[in-house]
Amino acid sequence: MTRLAAFLEKANLSTDGIKESIDYFLMMESDFGDIKATLGIEPLGKIGLLRSLVMTPDVSEKDLFILFEQILILARDRQLTALYLATNKKSSLEFFRLMGFVQEETNGLPEALYGSVHVKYILTVDNSHFLKLSV
Repeated sequence: MTRLAAFLEKANLSTDGIKESIDYFLMMESDFGDIKATLGIEPLGKIGLLRSLVMTPDVSEKDLFILFEQILILARDRQLTALYLATNKKSSLEFFRLMGFVQEETNGLPEALYGSVHVKYILTVDNSHFLKLSV
């Protein structure tokens, strides 16, 4: 876990809650064992919040698709029914739509999401968009 935490800290992301949900995190490594990318799920009952997507510059589109494919397999294995994500980067919306995510209005989010400290913070950030993917 210390490698994951260090990688996330280097990207200026919070490591809060990582320890509790470490079984829901994926790391992509280079041939030399260096972390190239991470993606995790914060489980909230039967749904999950995608978080901590961090990539090094050498991650290809193919690598990114593989990472998302693997996180979907993990979500199904853990019997989650839906994955949510939040972004304030409008440029990323099209990518997530191509992955099958649909935009959700903030007032339509499930109650379970509000149990996440991460979501409470995101709700204070301007131009945040929430998206959902049924698993």
